[in-house]
Amino acid sequence: MVMYRQMGRIPRRRHTQFRDPESGGLYYEEMQGEEGFSWTQSFLYHRELPTVITAAEAVELDDRETVPNAPLLPRHVLTHKLGVTGDAVTGRQVIVGNPDLTVSYVAANRSSGLYRNAIGDELCYVESGTAVLESSYGDLTVGEGDYVVIPASTTHRWALTSDELRLLVVEATGTGHIRPPRKFMSPVGQFLDGAPYNERDLRAPEVLPAPRTGEADVLVRTRTGCTRYRYAFHPFDVVGWDGYNYPYAFNIGDYLPTTGALHLPPPTYITFEGPGFVVCSFVPRMFDYHPDAVKVPYAHANVDSDEVLFYTGAFLSRAGSGIEPGSVSLHPAGHVHGPQPGSHEKTLGMTSTDETAVMIDTFRPLRIGKAALGVEDDAYAWSWARGAGRAAGTGAGSDR
Repeated sequence: MVMYRQMGRIPRRRHTQFRDPESGGLYYEEMQGEEGFSWTQSFLYHRELPTVITAAEAVELDDRETVPNAPLLPRHVLTHKLGVTGDAVTGRQVIVGNPDLTVSYVAANRSSGLYRNAIGDELCYVESGTAVLESSYGDLTVGEGDYVVIPASTTHRWALTSDELRLLVVEATGTGHIRPPRKFMSPVGQFLDGAPYNERDLRAPEVLPAPRTGEADVLVRTRTGCTRYRYAFHPFDVVGWDGYNYPYAFNIGDYLPTTGALHLPPPTYITFEGPGFVVCSFVPRMFDYHPDAVKVPYAHANVDSDEVLFYTGAFLSRAGSGIEPGSVSLHPAGHVHGPQPGSHEKTLGMTSTDETAVMIDTFRPLRIGKAALGVEDDAYAWSWARGAGRAAGTGAGSDR
């Protein structure tokens, strides 16, 4: 993260004595830093030692196995058919993944326990519902359309404030972190004028966590599996913190898209970048205004990347293909794809679009999650045929 924040009480200098004014007891400093001690850091001050564990057990969590995309085909996953699967952490079902990231979907109907992803950052997109992301940094209220960035090793939980919470979850598993694009930033980390969003659009935790006491179980995901630790003292006992690492939210509705006389390529709408991938936002915007503009994308082949789109509304260029809210499409590198036949002419007289979608481009091939295979639209690969479904007679029934 690029913005300095301070909440609560902190000492004048780091690594110095900082005591409870009533009891005189020492507060305990914890540093959470990126890239060892060489990049951004935050310092949290606990009432009790944050290091004392009293028990540990290995945990078998979700099935994260994936299979190759073979034969190489575009895919369409209907996430709303996955059903409600528990809480926002343990209920995740893998859609696609590679060594750099895992993309999951979850429809949660209960709050999660305490969780810490020690592998990498998480970027969660709230499709619907509301919640409070509780963490050692404080409480962050989130809702529909919010991107929520959770730095690696942040202890947190999802506390639902609605009956259901639907999330698309991007977990970075490579070396690096999820950050705003470098091209929007100055050398010292300030958003440049003209960037599609800036510091004023980002929301950090609003209040420190309510002090908790007693033991606490924390589920921790590492590169070797999952372990549940029992801590002697609850991690939400922070009296203050400052620094550059903390969870924050950014609503997709606050993204200000660039427009042009002719069609602009998807990287125009980049919103975040991570190790081996980028995330782009498609939001309502004015259409291209050249008098002869073709207003839907041209066919393209993604030579160096796999393209994943999560649709939260109608998407004009794929209307008629079966895409609907909650759909995830995968267009792999090497496969030529583009708008649905007929959409070129249909959109010529339109002046704007109200479509919303999240795009993830990866630079290594994606594999398919087993859960996704169970809710896949088998006809999607043949949807560019001018007929319906499998009418082109391409042998679609033998693709598996």
